[in-house]
Amino acid sequence: MARVLYSASMSLDGYIAGPGGDMSWLAPYLQHNPEADALAEQVGALLIGHRTFTGDDPNSGTDAEGAFGGTWSGPQFVVTHHPPADGGPEGVEFVADVAVGLDRAEEAAKHRYVAILGADIARQCLALGRLHEVLVFIEPVLLGAGTRLLDIPGGTNIALRRRAASHHGHETALWMDILP
Repeated sequence: MARVLYSASMSLDGYIAGPGGDMSWLAPYLQHNPEADALAEQVGALLIGHRTFTGDDPNSGTDAEGAFGGTWSGPQFVVTHHPPADGGPEGVEFVADVAVGLDRAEEAAKHRYVAILGADIARQCLALGRLHEVLVFIEPVLLGAGTRLLDIPGGTNIALRRRAASHHGHETALWMDILP
C-alpha cells in the first residue's frame, strides 16, 4: 500500500510560504538536491490543495516549474470545491473531499508514495490518521509570517520519530515518521 508523505521547504521559523502564499522567498535557496531528486522517483501520485495548485511557484516560467522542480510527472489529485470549467490540465483530477482524493491517490500510487502538496491538505490527512511521514527541507531564512508547515489547532501533540537527517549545501533535511 502507498505511504503518504508531506514534503516541503520551510524557513527556520516554520513557514512554507510567506504572507498571502508568496513563494518567492524560496527562489534564492533552490539548488540541485540529490535527496529531493531521489524522492521524486519514489512518488506515484500527488494530492494537492487548491491554493497550492493555483499558487505561486518559485520556478514559474522556467524549465523547473512544477512539482519537484519540474522533474516529476504522473497522476495529480487536486482538492477543491471549484474545479475549472474546462476540466483542467491533462493528468489532473479534481475532487471535493480530502479522503476521496487520498483514496484515489493511494490507488494510483500503488506501492509508491503519495506526496502531499499544501499545508492544509497535510493537516487534514494528519487529522484523518493517514499521514505517515514528513520530510522538511529547512532553509536558512526567517520569514516571520505566512503559512506554517503544519498548523494544528488545540495544541495537539503528535509523536514523531526521526528517520533521517542530512545536510546539502545550505539546507538541512529532516525526515520523520509519524507514530501511531
